[in-house]
Formats: sequence, structure tokens, C-alpha cells
Amino acid sequence: MLSQIQRTLSRQSAVIQFEDDVVNIPNIAEAGTPESEMLSDAEEIDEKQNPFDDVPDGGFMAWLQVSGSFFMYFNSWGLTNSFGAFEDYYTLNGLSQKNASDIAWIGSFQAFLLLLIGVISGPIFDRGYCKTLVVVGSLMVVFGMMMTSLCTEYWQVMLAQAIICGLGEGCLFIPGIAIIPQYFSSKRAFATGIAAAGSSTGGIIYPIVFHKLVPRLGFAWATRIIGFIILGTQAYGLVVMRVRSVPKFKRALYDPTAIRDFKFMVFTIVVFFAFAGAYIPFYYIQSFASARKLFDEYTAFYLISILNAASVFGRVLPNFLADKLGPINVMFPFTIFTMVMAFVWAAIHNRGGCIVFAIFYGFFSGAFVSLPPPVLTGLCPDLRMVGTRMGMSFAISGLGLLIGTPIAGALLKTPAQYTATALFCGGCVAAAAVLLIVVRVAKCGWKVRVKV
Repeated sequence: MLSQIQRTLSRQSAVIQFEDDVVNIPNIAEAGTPESEMLSDAEEIDEKQNPFDDVPDGGFMAWLQVSGSFFMYFNSWGLTNSFGAFEDYYTLNGLSQKNASDIAWIGSFQAFLLLLIGVISGPIFDRGYCKTLVVVGSLMVVFGMMMTSLCTEYWQVMLAQAIICGLGEGCLFIPGIAIIPQYFSSKRAFATGIAAAGSSTGGIIYPIVFHKLVPRLGFAWATRIIGFIILGTQAYGLVVMRVRSVPKFKRALYDPTAIRDFKFMVFTIVVFFAFAGAYIPFYYIQSFASARKLFDEYTAFYLISILNAASVFGRVLPNFLADKLGPINVMFPFTIFTMVMAFVWAAIHNRGGCIVFAIFYGFFSGAFVSLPPPVLTGLCPDLRMVGTRMGMSFAISGLGLLIGTPIAGALLKTPAQYTATALFCGGCVAAAAVLLIVVRVAKCGWKVRVKV
């Protein structure tokens, strides 16, 4: 009954808004404009403000979509967040002839393709092919992991784990992020945060599965079992996910006005620096703990799971606050604390400090995955183009993921080693924090108490 009342009020609100928009069109009838053109203008205004009709903003079906989206994140960002376990294995065993920087290119290229493919998969989703993307993405990720289990050379791992899995993850990521606005409005950021927690959950489970099974079954079967887990969880997502409506406005691949939008471009650079620095500990904390003899190699891998476990709360809580305080207002303090923890990383020389760092860094850095979509939505002047701009922003900022961790790996060959890596991580996040202030000032001036 309550959901019916909400839908009725939503329809009445939409009608009132439509009538107000028609009335506010200046002197169209007096100027001799045809009635059909006047209606077209009014429909265009209404479509900008209401890209999806009658958003339920909750209910069983809406939260079912969040659960499906959870597994899209689980098997896209979650698998990417697990690469630290593979990085350590390749360094010590499978690809020991390669240095840390070379191996990091596998994970960074995988993450880059995850974001880049959204430029293409976004318009495909807008045309109603959600299930097609889920099926294709699932099969590609599973196939990529099965082929990775057979790889013995660097180029083979790059092809299977980086390229095939990366492209498949990109097909999964877009349905996971794009379906939530069709079901939520005022709770959108919170719902997105819960779905994004899937990436951290995957980052907890997959490294543990990999680490426990490699000694017992070997690398090949450990990787194949991960592939079977992906197949089973994606089957659930395929069953429950439902597109409510296909937008009348088909999303373009490119919005030329975005390049001239100062706030959009600066925030894209913010995400570039955030991605370049924030994921470095996820790749190197295990090898850091082993190199400084804080943990043996059999227990150091748990630090990756601790990072991702803390990141679950770092995905959900910031997005809950973002609905009430504004996404930029929440993202800025989380960026500052992430920067502080990154610089602290360089001074850690004991087990307790390493564990505390993993908890706090995982929590604060979680906002870098869950908050950029709500921020980009708020910066977009035309909601019909938010998908296009999001794809453009992620394609550009994804370059940070591509180059950040390999640069950090190259710094390990310097005399400063992990100290240089930690300072590079903190410097990138510091740059993101400074530029985020620029975005906020450009958006609302120097006002402090304003939701933005």
C-alpha cells in the first residue's frame, strides 16, 4: 500500500512539474510557434528532469536489483581488488623472471579496461541489452580465468587475465552501476554504496580462496575454482536483474560540451589521481609485509583481505552520508584521511601498525569507488547525458589505474623502495584532495554549509 501511495504521489508530482515547465516556456504561443513544437520543447524539459518515469525509490524489486548489482561489483572490481594475491604468487613462482613493475601491468591493464569498455557498454545498456551484457561479460571473465589457469608465459597471462577478464569485467560493471538509478532517487547513493560493497567482498573472498587452494590443488585448479565461483554468482545476477525502462534518449559515446565544462574536467583529473594512488597498497601490502619481515608469506596475504573487509564499510557509510550531506562534502574528508594513511604507511615497522594501517586505509579509500558516480551525476547539467559523461570520465581517469601501480612497482627498485612507493601513493591522493577543493568552489563558491 505504501509503495502504491509513493508511486501515485510521484506521478502527480511529475504532472505538476510538466505543467509548470509548459507554463514557463516564454511566449511560445504568442510568437506563433506551432503547438507540436511547443509540446516537443515541454517533453524535452520533462525528459531532462525525469530520465526514468515513476522511480519507486525502494521496494522488494528495487533491493533485488541492488543484490544483483552487488555481484556485478563482486566479479568485476572484486576480482581486480584481488590481484595483489596473484601479484605475490607471480613474483615468487609463476613469473619470477619478471620484476614487480612488469607484473603490476597485468592488474593495472585489467582495471583500465574495466573502466574503458564502459564507453561502449553504456550505450548498449541504454538500448535495453542489460542481460546481453551480463551474459557476455560473465562468459568472458570465466573464460579468462580458465585460460589463466593454463598460462605459463607473461604474454599469456597478459592476454587471458588482463585483456579478456578486463573486457568482461567492463561489461559487468556498467549494468551494476546503471540499473540502480532506475529504481532509486533519494536513496540512490546509499543503494550504490551497498552494491559497491560487492567489490570489497570479492576482494576478501577471492584472495583467501586462492591462497588456501594453491598449496593443496596447485595454481591451475585454484584459478579454475575461482572461475566456477564467478559462474555461479553471475547466474544469480542474471536471474534477478530487470531493466525497468529504456531511455527515449539514446546515449551518445561523446559529449562535446563536457570538454568545456570546467567542473567536469577537474573532477575527472581528481579521479585520475585518486585511482593512480589509492590502489597501490592493494597490490603491494602483502609483499611489503613480507619484505620487512613483519609477517611470513603464509599470513601476509590476509592483509589484502583486511584491506577489503574495511573497505566494505568505506563503500556503504560514505554513500549513506552523501544522500544527506552531498557526495563532494563526504568525499573530501575521506580523501584527506586516505592521504594521511598513505604517508603513514612509509613509517610502519611492526605488525600492529601494519594491521591498523590496513583497516584504516581500506575504510577511507573505499569512497574512491562508490562516490564518483553520485558526484558526476550532481555535476551533470543534463541528466540525459550523465551516462555519456560518466563513461568519458572513467575512460580518462582509468589511465590513473593503468600507470599508478606499475610506477609504484618501478619505485621498489630504487634505494628507498617501499618508502618511495608510499610517498608516491600519498602524493597522488594529495593532488586529488587539492583539486577536489577546486571542484567544490567552482560548484558552490566558498560557502561551507551547503549540500553539494
